[in-house]
Amino acid sequence: MTDPLLSIRDLWIEGRQGRDWQPIVKGIDLDLHRGEVLGLIGESGAGKSTLGLAAMGYTRDGTRIAGGDIRFDGQDLLGLSARRRRALRGKRIAYVAQSAAANFNPAHRLIDQYAEAPVAIHHLMKRPEALREAQALYETLRLPNPQEIGFRYPHEVSGGQLQRAMTAMAMACKPDLIIFDEPTTALDVTTQIEVLSAIKGAVREVGTAAIYITHDLAVVAQMADRIKILLRGEEVEEQETSAMLSAPQEDYSRSLWAVRSHAAPARPAPPAEAVPVLRVRDVGAEYTRGTPVLQEVGFDIHAGRTLAVVGESGSGKSTLARVITGLLPPSDGAIELDGAPLPPQLAGRSKDQLRQVQMIYQSADTALNPKQTIREIIGRPIRFYRGLRGAALEDRIRELLTAIELDPDTFIDRRPGALSGGQKQRIGIARALAAEPRVILCDEVTSALDQIVAEGILTLLRRLQEEHDLAYIFITHDLATVRAIADDVVVMQEGRVVEQAPRDAMFAPPHHPYTEQLLGSVPEMDPDWLDRTVAQRAKA
Repeated sequence: MTDPLLSIRDLWIEGRQGRDWQPIVKGIDLDLHRGEVLGLIGESGAGKSTLGLAAMGYTRDGTRIAGGDIRFDGQDLLGLSARRRRALRGKRIAYVAQSAAANFNPAHRLIDQYAEAPVAIHHLMKRPEALREAQALYETLRLPNPQEIGFRYPHEVSGGQLQRAMTAMAMACKPDLIIFDEPTTALDVTTQIEVLSAIKGAVREVGTAAIYITHDLAVVAQMADRIKILLRGEEVEEQETSAMLSAPQEDYSRSLWAVRSHAAPARPAPPAEAVPVLRVRDVGAEYTRGTPVLQEVGFDIHAGRTLAVVGESGSGKSTLARVITGLLPPSDGAIELDGAPLPPQLAGRSKDQLRQVQMIYQSADTALNPKQTIREIIGRPIRFYRGLRGAALEDRIRELLTAIELDPDTFIDRRPGALSGGQKQRIGIARALAAEPRVILCDEVTSALDQIVAEGILTLLRRLQEEHDLAYIFITHDLATVRAIADDVVVMQEGRVVEQAPRDAMFAPPHHPYTEQLLGSVPEMDPDWLDRTVAQRAKA
């Protein structure tokens, strides 16, 4: 066998904790050959992204390489000067981040940002050649109108299109190695299948080696030739993909397979005469006058029940949340709380009406103020809505931390930066509970979490719902989450409700054609699923 393109031996990486340094990657070995894709999986804090970045000879602020050897195409990456390492990045080793929106400059067109590395930084080609190659890559990645889309700004394309444009940008210099760091986590299933297929096809066509980092087992099954599982910075096991899927050797590996969400027991429907805690009646909404984003959306949500709202990007899910919370007044229809009209604008709602409808956001990283302690984050809504001060306020903060299964003495004086992704999301839940609401909107609250942590968050939400008789509106693109938590499901497409039914009925045929498309886009634990599904759709 030829020498590996990338070889890592006994790698140790440390992270700063106060004045001390603690190991976060512990003695990892890794080999990757040209044209091969290695999947890195594991829960939050496993060291996946840290290891992936180390393959570029890079560490984030607050981390350092404490020992080991990293060789890329025979070169000792750690022995190279900082200038020579920078010269490799983008040219021979590229990186595709999870959030495309955060990695594009909003002031420059896509094609200009594509051309920057091959033309201005690495001087590999002239601009006209770079533009031609960009358009060819856009076509390979199945972007619409590949000759023209590059002349748009980032905000003028969808999330899935922007993710593919970032993949094209990473491939601009024809690198030997690309690190994909959760590139489809935030995408809906129909967009994800397009992006996965496009990435897989482009990697095959160019012959690039890749490290594919993800917490989604079904996704890694489609993309990787081999899978390496990490836990708390250590390797659990590594096998070829088919062998790992059929016969994982270690207990932890088997637990990852077993944790794939199962359906919660069905609850009886509410009595016909029951008044819904929230009623959405024929709601329409628009951002630009005369251009509807929502049309005739209607449903009921009862206390103690969960309504899942599903649909692809641009279907109107997040706009619906803005309307319910009063951030966007509806252009038509109305919203009722406990049978009484809810003022359409946030400013028109009373403090008690504001208290009744709370929200948990998708990205806890941006939803929590990094400068505030957990005491301040949870305490603010308690003071505002309940008027508690002093010892009573402190007691309530501690009660809520206990309710979300975080030890008050350990966490109350920490700031968000010292918490894991799952812990931050629990703080977001506690902040919503602090208002003692009737309805909580959960906006993609598990999409950025690994499956073990996400399962813990869903279990916590179910328990809190039973204890407090909460109504949840669960906005999600993850149909496994829908199975795990929903009582009823609303399917949205292009701003309209195309189907709604109890959960079990929704997953049983016959389906609306769009629902059928959504269900058929959920990856399966079968390495051939993606290629087979794409081929079937090409024939249709």
